[in-house]
Amino acid sequence: MANHFSTPLELPLSEETLAAINAHFSQLSPQDILAWALAHLPALYQTTAFGLTGLVALDMLSKSGRPIPKLIFLDTLYHFAETYELVQQVRERYVVDIKVYKPEGCKTIGDFENKHGEELWEKDEDTYDFAVKVEPAQRAYQELGVRSVITGRRRSQGGDRASLQPLEVDETGLLKLNPLFAWSFAQVDAYIRENNVPRNQLLDQGYRSVGDWHSTQPSREGDTGERAGRWADKGEKTECGLHRNFFEMMLRAKLEEQRIPAQEVTTTSEVATPPA
Repeated sequence: MANHFSTPLELPLSEETLAAINAHFSQLSPQDILAWALAHLPALYQTTAFGLTGLVALDMLSKSGRPIPKLIFLDTLYHFAETYELVQQVRERYVVDIKVYKPEGCKTIGDFENKHGEELWEKDEDTYDFAVKVEPAQRAYQELGVRSVITGRRRSQGGDRASLQPLEVDETGLLKLNPLFAWSFAQVDAYIRENNVPRNQLLDQGYRSVGDWHSTQPSREGDTGERAGRWADKGEKTECGLHRNFFEMMLRAKLEEQRIPAQEVTTTSEVATPPA
């Protein structure tokens, strides 16, 4: 039972403790998992790109009767205007502290392209993922003292998430809580509608999942995956890098940086413009 676990949890977790926690979670609702997390997980934040599952978790937290954990939003600089509008709606609706982290040394797309060149996502998507998601996330965790995060991942999203556990420990020792791990898209969608939770307006325009504007498109006829339209022409790609091995991605990014001297990085335009 929950009383068998220390409050807060003592880290690092043993494999036996992690297995016991996950066995306990298998019997709980997402609301009960979140309530347990608020009591037991140290230095808890919520990482979110304001997708539907993350929004459901946030709404549940707002009704828990306890302070809402601070949010961490990784601003890649390439989000749709509708996503930035949703961030403001969430801030006003839930009165929550949102910590925004951008690529290192960059405030604008122009800054990013002066540093990395144009369309880095086309030339080297792993380096792009590291620059806009992985490095900013690790910087946030270090600066804020984060030990645990709430994510919006679910098994029914498929890919690497199909075998998701409710609580995971990554290679850096970070605890990742996936409170809606067992929910289907239908359950998430029903909760959003029944509770009038703010959502990205692009979801009403044929998009199933929303990421950066350059790698997200409306789902096409015959698409069945919940994340259809994300990285549509990228074969087996299913993750942005945030939930891949940090040390492997960091090493690859450093090797790539050494291979291409900074003076070879060029750009022909100051600002990239999202599609209308």
